[in-house]
Amino acid sequence: MTAVKLDGKAMAERVRATIRTRVASARSAVRLDAVLVGEDRSALLYAENQARDCANVGIEYHLHRLDADARFDDIAGRVLLLNADDAVHAIMLHLPLPQEVEAESLQTLIDPDKDVEGVNPSNIGRVLYGRRSLVPCTALAALEMIESTAITLRGARCVIIGASNLVGKPLAVLLMREEATVISTNKFTPELPALCRSADVLVAAAGVAGLVTTEWVKPGALVIDVGINRVVGSDGKTRTVGDVAPEVAEIAGWISPVPGGVGPMTVAMLLRNTLDAARA
Repeated sequence: MTAVKLDGKAMAERVRATIRTRVASARSAVRLDAVLVGEDRSALLYAENQARDCANVGIEYHLHRLDADARFDDIAGRVLLLNADDAVHAIMLHLPLPQEVEAESLQTLIDPDKDVEGVNPSNIGRVLYGRRSLVPCTALAALEMIESTAITLRGARCVIIGASNLVGKPLAVLLMREEATVISTNKFTPELPALCRSADVLVAAAGVAGLVTTEWVKPGALVIDVGINRVVGSDGKTRTVGDVAPEVAEIAGWISPVPGGVGPMTVAMLLRNTLDAARA
């Protein structure tokens, strides 16, 4: 058996095509504003890619740069100004922030109706009541990929490795809303491999390269790999790998690759959340 590869790039392009059409027919411009503090190379690259992705679908992108020594009040002040600006439909805060600045406190300040990353606790809480927009983008991306297989989620056993606030926990609730039987696990969960092997749907979001091997997976299971890990190969080159070992593709029914799986869909969900925020 060879798993069907879930092509996140192709799925994301279909989402972008729909967004592009909806933005073109909108009565006014759709706008996303992002705040970036300092000169972190990864954050800068992400911002550049974000600007390109927004331009691709017709969304205005405004990047607000703050100095690396910006204090909490400086960043909070910019967020509050964007909250009050009616021309701004969507707000996101690039990470990392300066070490002494607490990200969660700033994320809580973002207007829930403009919080396109779904990081404000209000939006995370709304997942409990069935909301599918302005919820954490990666969790939503994983759910969209699961649903693309047309697998019956009602009654299916779904095991999630990792219980982060922005992936594992909200995804667990989203799957519960679909009447799946959900088991959330962490590094302290006893007999984790055996538990994972019982799953119809297995989501790996632990951030540990190659954690999930063939012994952890039931033949024919749907496996979603959320892990993004940078490792150095024997050739000395750095590459991106997931939490799922490559050989799992030999026994799974479906599998999302890394790279090219959940990552592109996460970006697409951010764009869709931006449009939803503007329409609201």
